[in-house]
This record gives sequence, C-alpha cells and structure tokens, in this order.
Amino acid sequence: MRLGPLAAALIAGAILAGCATEEIEVDSAADEQGAQLFAERCSGCHTLEAGAADGSKPEGQVSGGERTNGPNFDTRKVEADDVLFAIRNGGFSGAIMPANIVVGEEAQAVADFLDKYSGRREGTGESSDDFGSGSVGN
Repeated sequence: MRLGPLAAALIAGAILAGCATEEIEVDSAADEQGAQLFAERCSGCHTLEAGAADGSKPEGQVSGGERTNGPNFDTRKVEADDVLFAIRNGGFSGAIMPANIVVGEEAQAVADFLDKYSGRREGTGESSDDFGSGSVGN
C-alpha cells in the first residue's frame, strides 16, 4: 500500500514528536498547558529546558548559526506581551518564525509559560534586548 504525501508527512511528524528524551519540568499543573504547547510547536527552533526543548542548535552553541536556530529561552528572559507580539507577527523580523503558530488561549498559555520560565540561566551572551530588536524568529 502506498501512502500519499499528506499521510507520509503526518506519520513522520508523529515519529519525530515522540523522539524527545527530556521531560517537561514545571512548578504547577497550571503551567503544563503552556509547556506542552511550547514543546509541540516551538521546540524545533527554540531551547527551553522547562519545556523539554533543545531547539535546532548544536549542543554547546549559544548564539548565531542557522536561520532556524531560534533564541535560547533558558538564557533569554522575555515578557508575555513580547511573546504574544512575536507569535502574532512571526517574530520581530517576520522572516522565519511562522505567524500565529498558536492562537487565542493557547498563545496566552505559551506567553505566560515563557514569561515565568525564560531567562533562568546566566552568562551566555544573549540578552532580553535582543528579543525586542528583531531577532526572535532568527
């Protein structure tokens, strides 16, 4: 039996989604939805340990690199309003990050999750100023 392109893509996505080796680590059940959505929709490009997300950067690389290497939110502190802007507009440059990757209450849950859990590590060279200067999708 031959699978159509859509079926093959769905199967591949399901397989890749199941490859995560880390677990989501949050303080409360209220944070779980945002963490889960972040892991599902954002972890391919962004790093955040609390969301079991390693992004697309090679291990040890902190800044720069490929265009799909989104900001490392372990080291970059962001606020919910900035996250919502980036979600709605495809980052700040609009070049890479897909706009509206989550919407409505789901977008708010991701924004609240990042507001609470981002920026918990220091000393990597990324600053919160970068988030508002057009580099979210980069």
